[in-house]
Amino acid sequence: MRTRFAPSPNGALHLGHAYAAAQAHDLARQLGGAFLLRIEDIDGVRSRPELVEAILADLRWLGLEWDGDVLFQSSRLAAYDAALAGLKARDLVYPCFCTRSQIAAAGAQPGPEGLVYPGTCRALSIGERADRMAREPHAWRLDVRRALAQTGALVWHDMGAGEQAARPALFGDVVLARKDAPASYHLAVTLDDAHQQVSHVVRGRDLFLATHVHRLLQALLGLPVPLYRHHRLLAGSDGRKLAKSEGAAALALLREQGVDGPSLLENLRKGLLPSGISWAEPSYSLP
Repeated sequence: MRTRFAPSPNGALHLGHAYAAAQAHDLARQLGGAFLLRIEDIDGVRSRPELVEAILADLRWLGLEWDGDVLFQSSRLAAYDAALAGLKARDLVYPCFCTRSQIAAAGAQPGPEGLVYPGTCRALSIGERADRMAREPHAWRLDVRRALAQTGALVWHDMGAGEQAARPALFGDVVLARKDAPASYHLAVTLDDAHQQVSHVVRGRDLFLATHVHRLLQALLGLPVPLYRHHRLLAGSDGRKLAKSEGAAALALLREQGVDGPSLLENLRKGLLPSGISWAEPSYSLP
């Protein structure tokens, strides 16, 4: 039994991270398993090495201890390349040259992660692809329809919502390798969870729908299927979920103010939230 907490060093941890880490940590400890730590540090210039030590300090301040060595995604680039190469050999991915503005101009419809890609580059011939790849930056997208034709119907299990029929088509042809990064979140997290033998993926409800894509990748790559638990999220005074990009107060600031980390975490476990913090509602309804 193994869980993990996998923050990115592109900003300071906040109360939402503290709650998420505790959820994964506590489930592992309750079931006699291991709690693992992974640093997702392949997000180009946004990943800042100096924040890694800050993340470790925050977790220790909260009283959370992890098992084994910390895994850094930056050490896993060869694994991502190999997985992508295998999908290329099976003609399950294709290069995409479109910009966000071009995707919007093509009449793309909203989906779980923004606009659903309309498949523009899927229709390019092999010759056109080769010519443009030599000249233009490009991402690699999964041909979801072709992939599902190989896997057939798939299911996954959430510990709160029960068995789910996988619906990766909700996302369209997702990006597996970005123009500016060696692997997308979807590809990296699926491979890394399998590599770390994570049996229970514990994460926020904002990632519930992403599991539909991850289940498809597990089937394509021959990876084990973990159980999932998607916990509720914390929101700020504006009702929006706490996020680095929204300037959520850093744990380091609370530490500097003399707040006791273990006591703070115990209150979060009990649902006793600090002033101005509430439970967020995700942008979708659980089935």
